[in-house]
Amino acid sequence: MSGRREFDIAFVGLKPGVHEYTYEIDEKFFATYPPQDFSNVKAKIRLKLEKNTNFMILKFEVGGTADAQCDRCGNPLPLQLWDDFEVLVKLVDDPEKMNDEEEDPDVFYISRGESHLNVENWIYEFITLSVPTHRMCPEEQVGGPQCNKEVLEMLRKMNETENKSQNPIWKGLDKFRNI
Repeated sequence: MSGRREFDIAFVGLKPGVHEYTYEIDEKFFATYPPQDFSNVKAKIRLKLEKNTNFMILKFEVGGTADAQCDRCGNPLPLQLWDDFEVLVKLVDDPEKMNDEEEDPDVFYISRGESHLNVENWIYEFITLSVPTHRMCPEEQVGGPQCNKEVLEMLRKMNETENKSQNPIWKGLDKFRNI
């Protein structure tokens, strides 16, 4: 994992039980990662670490906002980030071998000799997974002040042209559209 110390958790000294951590994430966090298709991130990560004898359960709660490009009109679109993720971290003797063989992405192995757990890459991954894949404003807001009116008009014209030039061979299929 990466090496920013603010994301290291010294779990050896923690007593068994639940421990909470909070991380405020902004654009600076993403500087060491490849370019994203979103920007202006203001995320809050709440991490609950449940420590047990030979394993830890990490529960990440992602919340906040980010900006992305609208899939419909191309203008900037504010997005809400929210999701929950859980990772099981097991302490084992041969973590490299176990991580190579593990098929479940929510299970991670570290050496029994480790004293710190770096959560930076998980935070990056979970923020990225929290960004919606379908990036458009709701139908009732289409054409609002945030929309690119020129693009919407071009899409409307294209749709009209497409509807007028429909091949008659497909005409009978219209009755099955709303089944």
